[in-house]
Formats: sequence, C-alpha cells, structure tokens
Amino acid sequence: MSRPVMGKQMRTSGKRGVKVLELPALEIRQGKNRRLYSFAVDGKSLHDFCTVSRVSRHDGDGLSGYQRPEVLSHINQIKDYLESENPLLPNAIVVAFNGTVQFKPSDGARTGISRMGTLMIPVDPDCEDADKPGWIVDGQQRSAALRDARIESFPVCVVGFVADGYEEQRQQFILVNATKPLPKGLIYELLPSTEGKLPVALAKRRLPSLIAERLNYDSGSPLEGMIRTPTNGAGVIADNSILKMLENSLTDGVLYNFEDIEEQLDVLKEFWDGVRKTFPEAWGKPPRHSRLMHGAGVVAMGFLLDTIADRHRKHRKLTSKLFQTELSALVPDCHWTDGYWKFPSGETMKWNEIQNVPRHIQMLTTFLLGLYRINIQP
Repeated sequence: MSRPVMGKQMRTSGKRGVKVLELPALEIRQGKNRRLYSFAVDGKSLHDFCTVSRVSRHDGDGLSGYQRPEVLSHINQIKDYLESENPLLPNAIVVAFNGTVQFKPSDGARTGISRMGTLMIPVDPDCEDADKPGWIVDGQQRSAALRDARIESFPVCVVGFVADGYEEQRQQFILVNATKPLPKGLIYELLPSTEGKLPVALAKRRLPSLIAERLNYDSGSPLEGMIRTPTNGAGVIADNSILKMLENSLTDGVLYNFEDIEEQLDVLKEFWDGVRKTFPEAWGKPPRHSRLMHGAGVVAMGFLLDTIADRHRKHRKLTSKLFQTELSALVPDCHWTDGYWKFPSGETMKWNEIQNVPRHIQMLTTFLLGLYRINIQP
C-alpha cells in the first residue's frame, strides 16, 4: 500500500525494509538507445537514495571513485543562500543510477522523443552508501548544502540516467565537469547589475566591479574604454588588475573613507588623470609596451594613490593638478617603457622584466612609496 510523502509515493517492495520511491518523471530519448529521466524531489531526501563516490587511491588498487572531495567553504556559501529569504536553485543535479532503478511509462502523454511515467527507485535505509542506487555526477556541493541547511524541505530538479557501471559514471562526470566554466571576468562584469544575495566572495566584488564599470564607461573618465573585459576586448588594462587596486583601497585605503560611490569615483578619476598627464609616454599602451598599464604597475600605483590621499586628506582637495605635482618628482626614476628599475636592495631589473607576481608587485610598490616619501615637500 502506497502513502504520499511530500508529493511522492513510497511503497514496500518484496525485500525486507526496502521501499520503492515513486516519482513522476519525464523520460527523454537520446541517440539510439539512451534515456534521460527528469524529475523533481525534495533535496533533503537526495541522500536517501544517492551517494557521492569521491576520488581516492588505495595501496595497490589505483584510482577509485570519480568525485572530488567536498569543498566546505563552497558548501557553506550555498547553505547560507538556501537559508535566506527566497532562494532559487535552477540547475539540475545529475545522478547516475544503477540497473535497480526502473521507469514505468504512463498511458498516453508521449511525443516522438519523450513520454511521461513514474521513476521507481529502491530505498533501503540500512544499506551502505556504496550500495545506494544513485551516484551524484554533478551537484555534490549543492546536495551537501541541501542536506545540512536548516530548512524543512527544498524541492530540486534532478536529471538521471541508468549507467553501465563505474566506467560510464566516470566518463559522464568528466564530460559534465570538463566543460569550460564561465570566465571570471564575465561574472565580475555581470555583478554590478545583479541584485539579491550572492556568495560572500562574489558579494565582496560587487562594489569594486561597479566602480570599475563606471571608470570604464563614464564619459570623460581617464580610463574610459581602457579596461579590458569580456565585452570590451579593446581595453589595455586587465579588469582583474583594476579590481585588485580597488579592493586594496576599499579595504584600508582612501576609498574606505568614503561611503558615497560618486566621491570614490571623483578621487579615482582625478588620480588617474594626474597619472595620465604625468606619464604621457606610458599611457594607453598595451602592458607589453608599458608597465604602467601592467597589473604590477596598476596595483602599485593604487598604493601610491592611498599614500598621497592620506597625506592631504585634511588640507587640500584631491585634484588632478595636485596628483601631478606629487607624482612629478618620481618621473626620472620610473622606467615604464624602457631602461632599468634600480631598487634600493641593489637589484636591477629591465623595465619589462617586472611581472604581475606578488614579489614584483611588492618590490615596485615599496620602491615607489619610498621614492615619494624622499621627494615630498614638508
């Protein structure tokens, strides 16, 4: 005798303790003899019939499993989102079933490529994880977050298929996960116009992304059209370099002192206009021809912005002319496009040997800040 459980039917099978979960499903025919099953289920019950086979190696046994270990930080971000006011998980979880899962078609309700019916999944509460009929091929973090979230239930979409053993499960895992992910630059470019709750890491980048967008597209901005993004391939400065510069200043630099984005943009535009007029020969060139437009140069100049702004925060308006005056003393020792950087440590580097790596960024930043402090007027 069946009983409803949140829209599902559970009935006892012939095996002791084993029940059959009956779910309305759409069977979709692919290729000559492949079948996909699309259905909805409470995410809290996924682990009743699904397990995750993680990649591991045992002495002498080679590689077993196919799934990566759970990423706790990612799981916690999804979990926090699920516990928010109005969450949405539109992506389907992909599950590979063994041969114990059956599909019973309904009368009628079919097309040339699909038909409605009932997916019948055996559920044994006493079986080991390895013996469960389903394996999660894609959606491990989402399923773990659903399991751990402090919510009563959360229906999710699942796409399942019956696999011919572990080899096919691994193959499908690779095919699902090897597709090229969205470029981070595109994600960051979408952030300014994205509302609602986001994972913490992306939420922190929303304001820097919005400021970068304004710098890139505001008419009259000294950086107008110069920041390279997925939708502006003609830019010469990498978007990530600008974002790093902005994040540093928003954390503990001059931008931290302003709550209004217009004030933040005003300071940034005045500074970069001052940089443009101080180093005209290095401005607007690709990074391979100018280290001022290079990631190391952009981030280092950002720290210089914070230092100059801090020095004048109480006495003078931060204008392009002020920044030009402060930067002019550095010109003879800056080698953005030719010559050699001569660092206080005694190390000498050709202008284009400066790379966008932490050590070189630190060296260049320390050099510029030291040079500025030596030359500033009391």
